Amino acid sequence: MLEAVDLECVRGDRPLFSHLSFSLKPGELLHVTGVNGSGKTTLLRALCGLTRAHAGEIRWHGNAINKLGDDYHAQLAYVGHANGIQGDLTPVENLRVASSLSGEADKSRIGTTLERLGLAAYHHFPSKILSQGQKRRLALARLVVEHKPLWILDEPLSGLDVDSVSLMTTILMEHLAQGGLIIITSHQDIEVATKTTLQIRIS
Repeated sequence: MLEAVDLECVRGDRPLFSHLSFSLKPGELLHVTGVNGSGKTTLLRALCGLTRAHAGEIRWHGNAINKLGDDYHAQLAYVGHANGIQGDLTPVENLRVASSLSGEADKSRIGTTLERLGLAAYHHFPSKILSQGQKRRLALARLVVEHKPLWILDEPLSGLDVDSVSLMTTILMEHLAQGGLIIITSHQDIEVATKTTLQIRIS
């Protein structure tokens, strides 16, 4: 469903990587590893269509994503280094906004998602009072609420405690089991079934 063909990305005049190709099918997770500054975030932004690769092509169902435009963006959920939440809105309001923007009409899972991620007690408080770990969990809650097939995640486990990492790993595995696709950068090991895990290293 998602394919990168002979990608090359540069930063300024410095090549980050070149001739990078892979394909990802439903139920598969791609773990992108590499040293800081090697181009992991640049790759993810290119896969989201937020930046253009210097060379090569990214395809969704065989079609170049730059030609699909919003039809492609509607299929993916992206969580980057920034949490992307509004501090003056409550956790419930943040997820309602995310749900509405994604075109997802069923908001019934907002309450259960907040409870599962340990945020139910804060649902009427502004999100700015949450700890960094709680804010990260709220950002990741959008993945469940938006219900998109392709998840692109840049260091999603950063700032999470051991229990939260375990819970997030379970959520990742559930998404894969439902036929979802995941591309993730993480300095931590991603403990999902080996047969659904691909690893590449950008150096």
